[in-house]
Amino acid sequence: MSVKKRMNARSALFYASCVGPALALYCILYVAPSVGIFSTSLFEWSGLDSAKRFVGLENFRYLFASDPHLIKSFGNTLKLMLLVPIPTLLLALLSAAALARKDLAERNFYRVVFFLPSILSFVVISILWSVIFNPNMGLVNSLLRVAGLGGLARPWLGDERTVLGSLAIIMIWQAFGYYMVMYIAGIDSIPAELYEAAEMDGASEAQQFFNITVPLLWQIIRVTIVFMINGVVVISFTMVSILTNGGPNWASEVALTQMYRQGFTNANFGYAMSISVVVFLFCLVLSLVANRATAKELRYG
Repeated sequence: MSVKKRMNARSALFYASCVGPALALYCILYVAPSVGIFSTSLFEWSGLDSAKRFVGLENFRYLFASDPHLIKSFGNTLKLMLLVPIPTLLLALLSAAALARKDLAERNFYRVVFFLPSILSFVVISILWSVIFNPNMGLVNSLLRVAGLGGLARPWLGDERTVLGSLAIIMIWQAFGYYMVMYIAGIDSIPAELYEAAEMDGASEAQQFFNITVPLLWQIIRVTIVFMINGVVVISFTMVSILTNGGPNWASEVALTQMYRQGFTNANFGYAMSISVVVFLFCLVLSLVANRATAKELRYG
């Protein structure tokens, strides 16, 4: 064996020893359970014993044709995907642009304040906002009454017309600081000479933002859009489970709470796994659409 081939073999062995354990762990913790979910969705199984009955695609047929609550839960999930990502993106981007300024002495303080909700437990956040939206002594209704707008006060989490909007506000508040930090890191990597040259040419701060900052952050923005879409599905499960339990009248039921209810309350584990498969495909399609829609590069200057 030549020296070059021996070096290539040693390099391959070194790379395999570095990547192999992590890849094996990934397959054990993620790939194998994912395959198990797809296979379990083809069975009727309570999840409480070993008795399984193969039903093929029957779970999926019932899911799309005969389960009105599930259709409504997917509709609510889609509504949250429309309500949450865009405001979160805009708020995070504008906050990052403001707090990346070198002349703002308090920028580190505000960064911590805005980022704090992202590291709080979802349980803590849910309890906090349940008090804020409390119909009797909550902050929102109290401020409306003080402002002479008591007629607008309502049980925000107990009204079919406002529950999804209220949940969207909580999710935006919880998430935007996380994405703000990502955008700040991106802005800090943009050469200061670009802004100095633009300022010498008479460009306003708004023009610098739209012609320099946004185009040079575009790849990060594309990634965060996909994160936001999938984050809505995950976060909504926790928020709904704690705050509304799907009510009132299924108005806040989302796909994952329905999956949990079928699997762990109704002991219909096979059907619950079919719901999780559809949720996975749903998120995958939306992520691909978002990635495709934002594929065009923005030019700066």
